[in-house]
Amino acid sequence: MTSSALHPDRLFSSDSRQREIARELYGTVRTLPIISPHGHTDPNWFADNKPFPNASELLIKPDHYLLRMLYSKGVSLASLGLQPACGGPCEENPEQVWQTFADHYYLFRGTPTRLWMDHVLGEVFGIERQLDSQTGADIYAEINRQLATPAFLPRALLDRFNIEVIATTESPLDSLQAHGKLRDALGAGRVITAYRPDPVVDPDYEGFSRNIEQFEAISGEDCGSYAGYLRAHRERRLYFREMGATSTDHGHPSARCEDLTPAQCEKLYQGALRGELNAEQADQFRGQLLTEMALMSLDDGLVMQLHPGVYRNHNPALFADFGRDRGADVPLAGEFVRNLKPLLDRVGNHRDFTLILFTLDETTYARELAPLAGHYPALLLGPPWWFHDSPEGMLRYRQQVTETAGFYNTAGFNDDTRAFLSIPARHDVARRMDCRFLAQLVAEHRLEMNEAAELAQDLTCNLARRAYRL
Repeated sequence: MTSSALHPDRLFSSDSRQREIARELYGTVRTLPIISPHGHTDPNWFADNKPFPNASELLIKPDHYLLRMLYSKGVSLASLGLQPACGGPCEENPEQVWQTFADHYYLFRGTPTRLWMDHVLGEVFGIERQLDSQTGADIYAEINRQLATPAFLPRALLDRFNIEVIATTESPLDSLQAHGKLRDALGAGRVITAYRPDPVVDPDYEGFSRNIEQFEAISGEDCGSYAGYLRAHRERRLYFREMGATSTDHGHPSARCEDLTPAQCEKLYQGALRGELNAEQADQFRGQLLTEMALMSLDDGLVMQLHPGVYRNHNPALFADFGRDRGADVPLAGEFVRNLKPLLDRVGNHRDFTLILFTLDETTYARELAPLAGHYPALLLGPPWWFHDSPEGMLRYRQQVTETAGFYNTAGFNDDTRAFLSIPARHDVARRMDCRFLAQLVAEHRLEMNEAAELAQDLTCNLARRAYRL
């Protein structure tokens, strides 16, 4: 039976001098607090502070990284405990769900998911045996035993993980009741929300017209006109800000922005309400809303995040059966220079506005994103995201971005995850890879050791605090 003990020098360079420097730098940041300014954990976990039910519910079902790999090798989502919309059968025994995962754990060899899960098992639960078919049942029982103890209540884990602040992400249609409970229980600023308006800005979002009706009801604004619709956004943004939000988040197919006339906006909006927009018009509308959101950020101070370039729900059969966020989203080619220009012409030179850009198209790093962020005061580059949230992706990012944008036009690291227990693992990987990159610069005499140590602290905590105004 093999051990899953984590090597202390994992992810550092095989060059002995660089490894020694990286080890020293990592030692200065290893125990620093976690700043998690953007993610998708469930705020009800922290508001209710109840024990997590079992290992499968906590570690498998919310994690689309796991779901997509298993599905690609023929493991049905129903066998992983996800209920089909048609009401068909699904595996109801969480122990069997875990065993199915354990039987297929070998699929994750060499992936960041394997790094994260080994960290969760070894560092969070103290399990030294490697997960496989033979050890699955025992490891499941041990995880469940620990989950039933007070030390594994959600708020206790916030403290144990040394999470200084964590942001969840909610729709404008959310009442934020959980965040109200959290503010009373933990005080302001520990678990905060972020404004994600996709359901009411994307005409292609399922139930868009019904969403607008709910938007009108919850905001108290008449959304029959475009002007009233914008007032509803302003009202909800202010409420989110009162509940702790420091940022907005926008998941669009592209970075396209528009700066249309009021008459054009009204015409598009009415067409969206009636469900009559063609693909080009829907894209125009989304692009206009990005510019509108930027202008609102200039007024209310919320930092804007843009996560473009995803073909969401690429598998229509899977979407029909299981809905969003089940691993069927695929990266698209990106373009930023022309797409962002209408927005940047309006707000790009404002130092009081911040737009953090993410991409799933690495070819844009050196050609477009780094030169843009290296010029416009309003722009920062977010960390490698989603498919590139990996050791190799992080290294490529630093290599391609630093030469033009430097370190201080980036926004630090955020984990962007639903998988709560993997948060320390993801931040540990980012810290190790940043220390590895800095170690190379020191070894090549391009950076002094004291500068590298200061940069390691900034990349770990300070840049994210500043970027997200925490």
